[in-house]
Amino acid sequence: MSVTLAIGGCATAPLERGGLLRSYDRMSDANGLVTRSQIRVNKKDLLAAKTIRIATTVFPARSDVALNEKERRLVANAVSRELCLRLSERFRIVAADDDADLTVQATVTHAAPTSPTASGASKALSIAKTVALPGVPVPVPRLPVGLGSLSVEAEARDFAGFQKAAMVWGRSANSITNSPRVANEGDAYDLAADFGADFAKLVATGESPFGGIPALPPMDSIPVRFGGAPKYVACEAFGRFPGITGFAGQGLGLPPAWTDSGAEASPTGNPAPATQANPEQTLTQ
Repeated sequence: MSVTLAIGGCATAPLERGGLLRSYDRMSDANGLVTRSQIRVNKKDLLAAKTIRIATTVFPARSDVALNEKERRLVANAVSRELCLRLSERFRIVAADDDADLTVQATVTHAAPTSPTASGASKALSIAKTVALPGVPVPVPRLPVGLGSLSVEAEARDFAGFQKAAMVWGRSANSITNSPRVANEGDAYDLAADFGADFAKLVATGESPFGGIPALPPMDSIPVRFGGAPKYVACEAFGRFPGITGFAGQGLGLPPAWTDSGAEASPTGNPAPATQANPEQTLTQ
């Protein structure tokens, strides 16, 4: 029943190609329960790699995406930060001016905003249930309206610029697993972590991230999620996770910007602002 409600209460995320990947040839469908994607992967070369650098995620302005510059930057940085944490489990993360076996570049191609009004109503219903039925473990599904979505494409290239992994990804918020946030970028911000996890798994294993039994996070990643220092200094470029404050803010439905300070003002290894990208520069980094 929960699965049916989750699927039924989803927005629609386009599986959109932004035209910035080195190649879209021979990409195949690889879908999860609530995620649509296309992937291409060279498993042998990925498994041979040991070092990786993460370019700043790009989220260009679009007339059909109702998120302002600050909101786009926050979402883009959430992608980069999650990629850095997840890829640290398998690779040594290096700065942009260091040599690396692989370079990862992600681009947000589309995002549907969250309705703050609908999110506020959902949070109010949840609070009302807590007051009316204290201690009764009855879940209150989020209202299936005003849900946001996120579409991203990314690739991992070797030192010569050849594509070794690529993914075009789209996912929508749903009424069951995504907590409502009273902010335009609320769902896109939360979905950014889902994309980061999926693409990092593709690059780290050389296999589709969908299916199988979900792995438990490594113990050394837990302090990082609570705002501690990342395993590799290069990840500091994307700022630290908001930690307990962030978890509390999510539970209360607060806007991500209230608890997440985002990236450093002038992060080391940040090749370009998240909202300004020259396609040729992006392809040849």
